[in-house]
Amino acid sequence: MLIQSVRTTLSEVDNFLSQLTHEQYNRRCAQLNESTIGQHTRHIIELFDCLITHYEHGVINYDSRPRNNLIETLPDYAQTCIQKILGNINKPDKSLLLSQKIAGKEMRIQTNYFRELLYNLEHCIHHQALIRVAVFEMNNVHIDANFGVAPATVEFKKQCAQ
Repeated sequence: MLIQSVRTTLSEVDNFLSQLTHEQYNRRCAQLNESTIGQHTRHIIELFDCLITHYEHGVINYDSRPRNNLIETLPDYAQTCIQKILGNINKPDKSLLLSQKIAGKEMRIQTNYFRELLYNLEHCIHHQALIRVAVFEMNNVHIDANFGVAPATVEFKKQCAQ
């Protein structure tokens, strides 16, 4: 169920990117502190990639990601990266350590693959919501009604409609 939700959400991002021109992907959005859709997309991709790449080693550090300019500026390349993630996301749950510096000191916290996958899913949805703001300025770009909406909110709205 979790892996399928991740696949669905990343596929939504992939489908959305297929609609954008290079200019739209790189356009700065005043409402998002001059960030671009490409920057938000890169952030989504790199966190998932970090989790997958460091899975075998067992220590995840989201701060040590490459901040790849190609993902940020080339929508086709970002789509290729999403497809790579989709092809590698299906892994068994296992214990992991989350490593992060807080106030200059490294902390390591016990976690697991499914917990981090859920974190990445929620993080992705959050950035989809921000991307949705940037799309308001664009013509000819269709966004699904649930793009950037938490699954719990979607379910709640369904219940209210009945």
